[in-house]
Amino acid sequence: MGLSMATAALWVERWERQQQRYAVDREERFTVVADVVEHVTEGRMNPLIVDLGCGPGSLAVRLARRLPHARIVAVDMDPLLLEFGRTLGPPVVRYVEAVIGADGWTSALGLDGPLDAAVSTTALHYLSDEQLQRVYGQLAGILRPGGVLVNADHLLQEDAADIAAHVGRRRAGRQEAFAHENWESWWAAAQQDPELTDLFAERRRCPGLHGSSRNNGLTVNRHAQLLRQAGFCQVGCVWQVGNSCVLVAVR
Repeated sequence: MGLSMATAALWVERWERQQQRYAVDREERFTVVADVVEHVTEGRMNPLIVDLGCGPGSLAVRLARRLPHARIVAVDMDPLLLEFGRTLGPPVVRYVEAVIGADGWTSALGLDGPLDAAVSTTALHYLSDEQLQRVYGQLAGILRPGGVLVNADHLLQEDAADIAAHVGRRRAGRQEAFAHENWESWWAAAQQDPELTDLFAERRRCPGLHGSSRNNGLTVNRHAQLLRQAGFCQVGCVWQVGNSCVLVAVR
């Protein structure tokens, strides 16, 4: 028996609230990512977009609302979160299970042409410096000239890092973000839902899922350096609150 829409909706709603603890001004950050993608795809009939580390499709769904003519490929390595996305997601979003950076992962996306945009939110921070160097190079190879990589994530500042982190925490506190359940309690509660038993069993068979929320500790400047080395010609932060940044790189 497949996953019911009611169960998927319940856990995705709780996911959305939980994630507010970890992304300052999360909704605004999504909006900024969509602003960038809309700008660089203006005039293109059916832009092709990949959402990296999509989870249950939070960003992909918002992009689909803003750009209903787009084709969106949402990729993640978590079969449980992907099933939530497939159950609830709009038809313009295609969900793919793959490990970002693993051998053959870009082939698994099933792309029929170069990308107009690759986007990610709160996902790439678990990749090491070496892995990011490889992934950024791979993305540069499948993006069209003028296409963009938009990474919205926890990106540490080179200077005044402690102050930036403090500002972010204070803003999150004013928004009562810490009143929501955390990452660990969400997973613990979801594991008790009998309708998710088979999906959790499948999840346990997937290597590399545990510990994926760790931060690689890389600064904005280091990300920019890696992106330029990969072949991106323009790199800049277009939005920031605390350590929550939207970094844009133009191919």
